[in-house]
Amino acid sequence: MLLASLLVTAGALYAYDRWQVQPALKLAVVDVGEVYRSKEAEFTRLLTHASSDEERQQALEVARHFAQRLPQALDELGRECGCLVMIRSAVVAPSPRTVDLTGRLQAMLERP
Repeated sequence: MLLASLLVTAGALYAYDRWQVQPALKLAVVDVGEVYRSKEAEFTRLLTHASSDEERQQALEVARHFAQRLPQALDELGRECGCLVMIRSAVVAPSPRTVDLTGRLQAMLERP
């Protein structure tokens, strides 16, 4: 009787873990370094091709907008996917359910 009770309890805990807890643990990663390098290349290109003060100011505005928009976009990503968003380099061994949202983050930063 004790063994049957133990098996039923263990089975119930296993089922609870698989159907309730595990699906709730969604993880997304973003490569912030890649996003920075991309924006840095754009900023450098704009700045080196700038021939007037107005064009240089526009390049600085691109950098300023990026710096303000990045934290907001990261917050939006978490709300949008309903998951924990982490920097890719902080994840040692991603699971099969880990989603890479770097492309989505870049798209969010491109819009005004």
